[in-house]
Amino acid sequence: MGSKSMRFIGAIALGIVAGCASPRTDAPFAKYDDVKEVQTFELARTSQSWDGAELPDYPVGKPELIVKRYVFPRGSKLGWHHHPVMNYGMMQQGELTIIGLDGKEKTVRAGEAVVEMVGAIHHGENRGDKTVVLDMYYVSQSGTPISVPHPEVK
Repeated sequence: MGSKSMRFIGAIALGIVAGCASPRTDAPFAKYDDVKEVQTFELARTSQSWDGAELPDYPVGKPELIVKRYVFPRGSKLGWHHHPVMNYGMMQQGELTIIGLDGKEKTVRAGEAVVEMVGAIHHGENRGDKTVVLDMYYVSQSGTPISVPHPEVK
């Protein structure tokens, strides 16, 4: 191999290594890449959902904790529904706008926490330019649905 070919291969290898070593500045957690010790951040502490409504008391009986990941393609909309159980989540990527039946809206962005509405009809829309990845945590009981659809709402 000639020296010109070796320089070309070397430049490609350097680009690959540099690309792997560089933090992705567009990633929601890139700001934590250089921390030197364990840190904790309280992302939410509330007794209210995002719209200001008081959360219900805990149900009586054995709990069932459920963790779900939702992926919303760009431009997608989730149907109208309500949750009979408390739930909260962390937006991993993108942004999701949650709309209540009363017209109230909240946009949740990557790295943010959200405490969902309980008993109130609402839906979510991905109005952003990225696929949404949202992890949700439900406090339920065995046999209780975590979501009830409302196809009658248009």
